[in-house]
Amino acid sequence: MCGRYSLFTAPEALETRFDATFETTPEPRYNCAPGQFLPVVTNDDPERFRSLKWGLVPPWADDRSVGSRLINARSETVREKPSFREAFERRRCLVPADGFYEWVSEAGGKQPYRVAFADDRPFAMAGLWERWKPKQTQTGLGDFAGGGGPTDPEPEVLETFTVVTAEPNELVSDLHDRMSVILAPDEEETWLHGDDDDAAALLDTFPDTEMRAYPVSSRVNSPANDDADIVEPVDV
Repeated sequence: MCGRYSLFTAPEALETRFDATFETTPEPRYNCAPGQFLPVVTNDDPERFRSLKWGLVPPWADDRSVGSRLINARSETVREKPSFREAFERRRCLVPADGFYEWVSEAGGKQPYRVAFADDRPFAMAGLWERWKPKQTQTGLGDFAGGGGPTDPEPEVLETFTVVTAEPNELVSDLHDRMSVILAPDEEETWLHGDDDDAAALLDTFPDTEMRAYPVSSRVNSPANDDADIVEPVDV
């Protein structure tokens, strides 16, 4: 799965890489977590970064709290599952990142690892997004939060996203049985605007060429910790 990632690449470099602009300059993020508002590039507005909440809330959901359970979508069933089917057909997005975290059970407990390209260059994870509005008769709306890090006021019309996952490559398979779908730069336009079959063909395992995985501090376990020390290697 993909349950935590980093995005500390300079905003100017991200704007050049994704040919999109930020409305306000973002802070570097070393510990992006579900329930937080994070930058994505959507198919209906590909020229700017938009801030969406991580954890997809389908438009038919009674309660926004369902998003806490829909932070990932499996590539094998994304065209079939009611939670993701319409988003796959109509609302795809790019989720910029420059690394992601996985946890490995070891003798002393779970050890976090960061997976990234050797040069820490940014990449796009395949994502889906949705727009949710509460029913007028609905009361007692639920909520979900990432437990720390930057937050935005909760809008009535909520836009959310999920990260699509696939089988892991050889590097990640030592850490977890799933990994995010990473898109090559020349695949991103097809993911955003291609037809369903062409987009589905991109949901494969990204090769581990040029990628590395290394242990990091257990401070990453808490989303409240979001600083550069988190991405530094540690001895295990």
